[in-house]
Amino acid sequence: MDQNAEILKNAISGSLKIIEQDREKEIISRRFGLNGTKETLEQIGEMLSITRERVRQLEKAILIRLQISAEENQIPELAAAEKILIRNLTEMGRVAKISDLADKVYNHKATASEKTGLYFIATFSKNLTVIEENDRYNAAVGIAEYGDSKVIREKVDEIVKVIKENKEPMNLEELDNKLSYEHPNYIKAMASVSKLLASLNGLWGLTKWPSVNPKNIRDKIFVILETKKEPMHFSDIAKEISESSFKRKNVTIQAIHNELIKDDRFVLIGRGIYALSSWGYKKGTISEIIKSILEKSDKPLSREEVVKQVLKVRKVKETTILLNLQNKKLFKKIDKNSYTLA
Repeated sequence: MDQNAEILKNAISGSLKIIEQDREKEIISRRFGLNGTKETLEQIGEMLSITRERVRQLEKAILIRLQISAEENQIPELAAAEKILIRNLTEMGRVAKISDLADKVYNHKATASEKTGLYFIATFSKNLTVIEENDRYNAAVGIAEYGDSKVIREKVDEIVKVIKENKEPMNLEELDNKLSYEHPNYIKAMASVSKLLASLNGLWGLTKWPSVNPKNIRDKIFVILETKKEPMHFSDIAKEISESSFKRKNVTIQAIHNELIKDDRFVLIGRGIYALSSWGYKKGTISEIIKSILEKSDKPLSREEVVKQVLKVRKVKETTILLNLQNKKLFKKIDKNSYTLA
């Protein structure tokens, strides 16, 4: 067994020794999922034939007893475990999600019982503080020296507020300029506690923003184009998605092409080449593009000028533009080299 795992295992067993009654050990083990599965107050109450409220009262009393024991150094195995957790938290930015901290401490993808065991130790440790999971926050652990759970939640909320007010994703340097932290890593650590935030390619934004939390193929296409900042062939977009860090990135080229056709955010500007409409590209045939250009002009345009403007929004051959310009039903030649609408 890994040294860290051994130390944490001893800290858990040493803490449980403080609890004298078997029923109370059962309650704590089941509530924290020390055997792998967390149980609700109702489930434990039914199993022990007591009320939900009674289970809650017993749990609270047991944790208070453990906290007192920890403060009075009555759990000798706890000090070594705290040292490991604090060392890793310091490297991670003083606070971390339980899942991230457990992965780092155990040096592998932590199991459910490894995560819950770590959280159990932090719950009554005098040098650690825990953030309980709810709709806004992930379950997390922080170094108590730098603030209790209330202070950490306030800092997390401040980061969320700054990003909301910015109305678009921000990198850590931009956030650092708006906030007062010793290092951007501390901002990253705090931001990871929030369920309202997500990050992608170094940018932090609200989870509802596709640019940092793409949930479907179309959003992933958007992120790829937005990141590359240039038109791409649909096959290249598919390749980028397959090589990305997205979840569920195994999609077919045909699926990519189908989504590009359906979404108004994407514009076909050449053979299989797509761009974002926000870049100024517009849908339509070459004739429709020429018509739009001439409509906006207050004077006839030369053939060269028409070609130049069309090429700004379409990747096509110059001869294709000139052929469309010969449509006498739509365009009228004023002299040897100038055109207007028919």
